[in-house]
Amino acid sequence: MADTTKTATLSIDGQNYELPVLSPTAGPDVIDIRKLYGQAGVFTYDPGFTSTASTDSTITFIDGGKGELLHRGYPIDQLAGKSHYLEVCYLLLYGELPTAAQLEDFESRVTNHTMLHEQMMNFFRGFRRDAHPMAIMVGVVGAMSAFYHDSTDINDPWQREVASIRLIAKMPTIAAMAYKYHIGQPFVYPRNNLDYASNFLNMCFSVPAEDYQPSPILARAMDRIFTLHADHEQNASTSTVRLASSSGANPFACIAAGIACLWGPAHGGANQACLEMLREIGTVDRIPEYIARAKDKDDPFRLMGFGHRVYKNFDPRATVMKESADEVLDLLGVENNPVLQVAKELEAAALADPYFAEKKLFPNVDFYSGIILEAMGFPTSMFTPIFALSRTVGWISQWKEQLSDPQLKIGRPRQLYMGSTARDYIDIEDR
Repeated sequence: MADTTKTATLSIDGQNYELPVLSPTAGPDVIDIRKLYGQAGVFTYDPGFTSTASTDSTITFIDGGKGELLHRGYPIDQLAGKSHYLEVCYLLLYGELPTAAQLEDFESRVTNHTMLHEQMMNFFRGFRRDAHPMAIMVGVVGAMSAFYHDSTDINDPWQREVASIRLIAKMPTIAAMAYKYHIGQPFVYPRNNLDYASNFLNMCFSVPAEDYQPSPILARAMDRIFTLHADHEQNASTSTVRLASSSGANPFACIAAGIACLWGPAHGGANQACLEMLREIGTVDRIPEYIARAKDKDDPFRLMGFGHRVYKNFDPRATVMKESADEVLDLLGVENNPVLQVAKELEAAALADPYFAEKKLFPNVDFYSGIILEAMGFPTSMFTPIFALSRTVGWISQWKEQLSDPQLKIGRPRQLYMGSTARDYIDIEDR
């Protein structure tokens, strides 16, 4: 329970109002304004909710000034370096790291739910062949509520648990099938003898005509991408899931809403934008030109994949992702890929330039994840679906936490109305 011993005084037209100040376990204090409208008849104004706490949570904490990201108190670099995605899923869902027996049981439950209802294959085929994979994912995840009726009752704890496992288990299958459908190849069914990341790579890249063996290095890099994107506090898509959930919507509809929000280029499309920038640069010899443009205040060009809105120091996920990027590029090489050549040289140039160090414009997680996915052979259209697959467990964890909150109310932001005041209707012949 947050400390409520402190108060803040708000003065409006000579009238003072005492507002409780809540002190969290970490982060800045929060002024509680829940009763402000009832007491003073005013709203607060905060476009983008940049200074507003919409909920209390015990899942993820970010300190942008320190470059810190904690899941249930554990630093992300430790989790990404020592753990793996499904163990992090367990941590986010249940609050503690699992024992060996608990992890084995959890992994078994996820593995045994990776297949999709067979009738859903017909649903995929209703899309045009050139449909964007994110469009397919939004539709298919939303349609899960039509195929899995036994896990849509949000008031039943067991159904909430079943829905959670199903979404984590089936999201790689849905993303891989969206990819296969997009490129015109046959669907590949999941295999229970592969780990989570290897199974996803197999569903994406194997074909019936030949054997495919996922590389352990690529599988590890894929697992790290999943882990580093698992949750990121109350971002736009997570807030969307929570807002949809506050209405009592079923879990599949809530996660589909999160996917739709993530699809926006300002949210989930950052690594795609980074790759498009690298393609625009084109060749290594043009890097100095673009570095100069990035420094020019009068030039609208910005280096994508450098810096972060939340992290004012460095992105703690980027260090781990860089290790994976280096391993993947060592394995696959960059000699025949000009985009990857540009990425390596741009990274080195930016890190060596005092301008970027002073402004703390370090390569972020999107820069390195884009490099890895490009090297693996994924088209940019699959970058955001992979992000959605990774973030599913975060959305579910936030959804479950919200449903257990005794203070849960349907989300209803207020507004600063600037339109016309009341006026009489004018008959059409008099206008």
